[in-house]
Amino acid sequence: MFEKNLKYYRLKNNMSMKDLAEACGVSSMAISNYESGKRKPDMDTINKLAEVLGVYVVDFLASRNTNLSFKHCEFRKHSTLTKAQQEYVRESVEEYFSRFFDAVECIGGNPLPEPPKCYTLIRTEDPEEDAKQLRGYLGLQEEGPVDELIGILENKGILVLELDIVNEHFSGMNGFVNEYPYIVINKNMSPERKRTTVLHELAHLMFVWDESKDNENEATAIAGATLISKKDLIRELGIHKSALTKDMILVCQEYGISMYLLVKRASLVGIVSNSLAKEFYIKANKANWRKAEPQRVRNIEKPLLFNQLVYRAVNEEGISLQRGAELLQIPVAEMDEYCGMVEV
Repeated sequence: MFEKNLKYYRLKNNMSMKDLAEACGVSSMAISNYESGKRKPDMDTINKLAEVLGVYVVDFLASRNTNLSFKHCEFRKHSTLTKAQQEYVRESVEEYFSRFFDAVECIGGNPLPEPPKCYTLIRTEDPEEDAKQLRGYLGLQEEGPVDELIGILENKGILVLELDIVNEHFSGMNGFVNEYPYIVINKNMSPERKRTTVLHELAHLMFVWDESKDNENEATAIAGATLISKKDLIRELGIHKSALTKDMILVCQEYGISMYLLVKRASLVGIVSNSLAKEFYIKANKANWRKAEPQRVRNIEKPLLFNQLVYRAVNEEGISLQRGAELLQIPVAEMDEYCGMVEV
């Protein structure tokens, strides 16, 4: 799997084939041949590649699970990510799931829930009604806060991963690995934006869409209505607000949403006027809330399934402590803290 690992680390370093070739004193064609598997570099070149990319030679030799098939769905329309950046996201997803399914196979049997059927919900083109459908699919009541969203999805057989991508233009994407739907989100987003993005991508996975149209706004509307419904808004804010008051922050905390989303939803259902919402957006933008709104979520959610699978594999002696640390890419000492007997 040298070729896959080489491409992954090149993209991770934001280097083109030409950049890497010049830094290593080889031709761009040579790098292309290395990544396609047509040629193997000699040991001196491998050492130089490792030095330039800031990795160990052994990193190039890390095994990849060859029993996986991927279907990566398209990035959002009007995405400003370059082709190389999109490639890096896809390569990162494949590298992650290689480790993930290694842990699954070490346990034996299939510890994962059955993968759900996707593209089965029919849109009404009313975000409120479509949000009810999505909540019903998740086994939630039609109203009220959605807690532990990522955990709910993982228990439904929807795999969620966070990628550490320092690029504000990437929020999320979806796809399939061995028939399991996956949702990937940018680890560097705010907790509130992560929740919205997860539901945005889930809407893409669960509803039937006209792919000839730009469905992004509709998916975003469904995500917002899923996090806080019209009935929730009226119950929490009343039928009309003439000012944006501090008690709205408590609503954001209860529902795990940003003030941006709350004001947007309140404006859409007519609780606050468009002019009041516009005034808020102007002030919030000046305060840099578009990128760095104060955190409202009280309980930070993150994917846990991969960690749980690895800890189980280690504790059942399916893999060594060292291998578990390699799969999770953490120090052995940290891995050791989560394995072993419970102390009472």
